[in-house]
Amino acid sequence: MKIKSLIFGLMLLSVVANAQVKTLDPVEYVNPLMGTQSSSNLSNGNTYPAICRPWGMNFWTPQTGKMGDGWAYTYTADKIRGFKQTHQPSPWMNDYGQFSIMPVTGKLVFKEDERASWFSHKAETVKPYYYSVYLADYNVTTEITTTERAAHFQITFPENEQSSIVIDAFDKGSYIKIIPSENKIIGYTTRNSGGVPANFKNYFVLLFDKSFSSNYTWKDTVLEKDKLESSANHAGAVVTFKTKKGEKINVRVASSFISVEQAELNLKTELGNASFEKTVAESKEEWNKVLDKVKVEGGSDEQFKTFYSCLYRTACFPQKQYEIDSKGKIVHYSPYNGKIVPGYMYAGTGFWDTFRALYPLLNLVYPSINKEMQEGLINDYKEGGFLPEWSSPGFRNVMVGNNSASVVSDAYIKGLRGYDINKLYEALVHGANNEGPMDAVGRIGVKYYNTLGYVPYDVKINENAARTLEYAYDDFAIWKLAKALNRPKAEINLFEKRMMNYKNVFNPSIKLMSGRNKDGSFPADFNPFKWGDAFTEGNSWHYSWSVFHDVQGLVDLMGGEKAFTTKLDAIFTMPPVFDDSYYGSVIHEIREMQIMNMGQYAHGNQPIQHMIYLYNYAGQPWKTQYWSREVMNRLYKPTADGYCGDEDNGQTSAWYIFSALGFYPVCPATEEYVLGAPLFKKTTLELENGKQLIINAPNNSGDNKYVQELKWNNETYTKNYINHFDMLKGAELNFDMISTPNVERGTSVSSYPYSYSTSK
Repeated sequence: MKIKSLIFGLMLLSVVANAQVKTLDPVEYVNPLMGTQSSSNLSNGNTYPAICRPWGMNFWTPQTGKMGDGWAYTYTADKIRGFKQTHQPSPWMNDYGQFSIMPVTGKLVFKEDERASWFSHKAETVKPYYYSVYLADYNVTTEITTTERAAHFQITFPENEQSSIVIDAFDKGSYIKIIPSENKIIGYTTRNSGGVPANFKNYFVLLFDKSFSSNYTWKDTVLEKDKLESSANHAGAVVTFKTKKGEKINVRVASSFISVEQAELNLKTELGNASFEKTVAESKEEWNKVLDKVKVEGGSDEQFKTFYSCLYRTACFPQKQYEIDSKGKIVHYSPYNGKIVPGYMYAGTGFWDTFRALYPLLNLVYPSINKEMQEGLINDYKEGGFLPEWSSPGFRNVMVGNNSASVVSDAYIKGLRGYDINKLYEALVHGANNEGPMDAVGRIGVKYYNTLGYVPYDVKINENAARTLEYAYDDFAIWKLAKALNRPKAEINLFEKRMMNYKNVFNPSIKLMSGRNKDGSFPADFNPFKWGDAFTEGNSWHYSWSVFHDVQGLVDLMGGEKAFTTKLDAIFTMPPVFDDSYYGSVIHEIREMQIMNMGQYAHGNQPIQHMIYLYNYAGQPWKTQYWSREVMNRLYKPTADGYCGDEDNGQTSAWYIFSALGFYPVCPATEEYVLGAPLFKKTTLELENGKQLIINAPNNSGDNKYVQELKWNNETYTKNYINHFDMLKGAELNFDMISTPNVERGTSVSSYPYSYSTSK
């Protein structure tokens, strides 16, 4: 009888294992440490654990790196220096408005190296809504939970005559004041990495639930007892307590870019007297609400973890930079003119990265939040004179292109309304026809581009071919918006002409994109494996596919479908050779391509991420199905080294989310998504209009990665793309998945996705 029971139990376990049922709340699958095992030489994500609310103004993170180090938290570190409020979108962009809190016991230490404590991941709990760690040197446990603009610390101390909490306002100009009668500390930090006016400050307030035994402030490296106020290059404070074993001290903290008074209001309205446990529960509920918009079923535990960890990253940036004033009005401090202005403001994203998939994901799943972001872009333009291409928090001079055009146009084309789209169109036209206050704003080389039809290679404008390709696509996005807004015909025709400028940097001798000299000649010594130079963080093999709006035109330039797909195949079969002479050393993006064993495919950087989906435009959709699954399986893991390059503010994560759904927005500013194959047996999108998009693939498995047939609401569907507005009506897509390619489906021209050349 016992043997029969054992056999039955093993059979039951087998059934449960094969069912692969998702049993936890979606937020419990999230690993905020995914991507944190990174360095400047090799990025496995370049992320940090953001303890926050979705798109919240302030994030909090344990700080293992030194003050000012962009790698604020690295998984391989063994000491924590503090718990930092951060707005950092990327280690390469670094931080602004940061300060930190650190508990210590025994000897009073305040300098970051001296106060650092050993910790272990085995004594660390990391959730989007909750963080806890044991600080071994002090026998202290620190717990953190957050709201959008505030945080609640619960610090458990041992029995000690002198338990302390250190507040570090960081260097570059800071101020701090202790108010013992109110158990309060106020101050500000000015530390930033650019993109702010001269009057930039991040004001903070901390409220303790226990009176201070003694008070200290410091000025640079000098600590002074009973001095309650300090203004210095580097100011900070220490307050001490006598604690019993297991005593919890609660610290409520909030900040504001506007004033100390606004910081106190943020603290009052967002935290008030709520218990730590209540705030944890509310934050967890908010994350579940956001993540549960996409329900996945029928996958492995690892796949669930990877999916929701990626979805979490897509809901982090850009951050809200607006606040609610005492009258309940939405206001913000402008990083463009330094004034307090009504309205929305968001910051912390580079459109060169995020126009590709992150913003299309918002338009599909979270359109109401992107509506706020579009209103924020209007304020960017009004206050700064241009739209940002990288905001952190204001204009930053990095990357190429004028991809705000895509972000604005895709939102409107996908149906977002209720904001001043005409003002945004004005901003797009202005940016397309003018150089901005820095190279990365507006269009550097615009006179060449508008007259010659390309940015020349030999006029001392770097990354010129990349700029030409991106300007051409951006002109397409403006053309689409101009038509939707019924702009004058001459205006529409102008952008329609310019969007074909991509052809001007196609080098017919090598059938790839390259730099082109002012006199019309192509450089004789051009090397398609050379990174940088004419391109941005990539080579010609990566950037030659950046004709999102006219893939058929690119097919024609390359010599037809066979030549085109042969070149696509070559990406994966060529060795990962490279020429790094432009940079003078191997940049991390090169190394990340080299070590992934996928030839020239450089998924760790953005320019090539859509390329896998281009087989759909040339009659070989099964190769998209194969390679999208390969990339999901091989290059993404829910671990500290889980990405294959920079995560980049949700873009690389959004690629995974779309690919797991079974489709991808190759060309934002159109209504189409190009098909791949779903990863899960079932996915349900809860759309904001109350409808559901259900994606079924019951036969899905590791072997069954190919699409035999697709049915849309029980009718056979033969296209290689699906329409945004058709999905918004609610739909059920049924994928019949098999283990061998169906080389008949999707091979006719009538099945191909949108290309300008075939749409006329």
